Amino acid sequence: MVSGKSGVRSFQDLEAWILGRELAKEIYRETSKGSFRKDFGLKDQVRRAAVSVVSNIAEGYERNGDKQFIQYLYMAKGSIGELRTQLCIASDLSYLTEESFEKLWNMATRTGEIISGLIRYLKKSELTGTKYK
Repeated sequence: MVSGKSGVRSFQDLEAWILGRELAKEIYRETSKGSFRKDFGLKDQVRRAAVSVVSNIAEGYERNGDKQFIQYLYMAKGSIGELRTQLCIASDLSYLTEESFEKLWNMATRTGEIISGLIRYLKKSELTGTKYK
């Protein structure tokens, strides 16, 4: 698992989790404003997708080894795609300013890129199998 030399001792040390947490926080801020806060369906769906990103990273990390962790990272990446789609819908409905949309879009995109990099790293790593050797 990701540990040792990389300085990662828990899921809270992972850049993907840190960025995902910031993204979730910003999503909650933006969905609490204006017309967005009144659209309970979309607001709740956007929030669930954002929370799903960090939750899947954490849950996967706590599982028994890299194969399961990678599966959960793919789920987190899927949630990023879902979130980005929902941001487009929110933008189409004028729930987000152009500036807010760009900020959230860029945060989501960056988080997805970091998750993809972590997946690539784990697939190539010598640290395969269980993390508790």
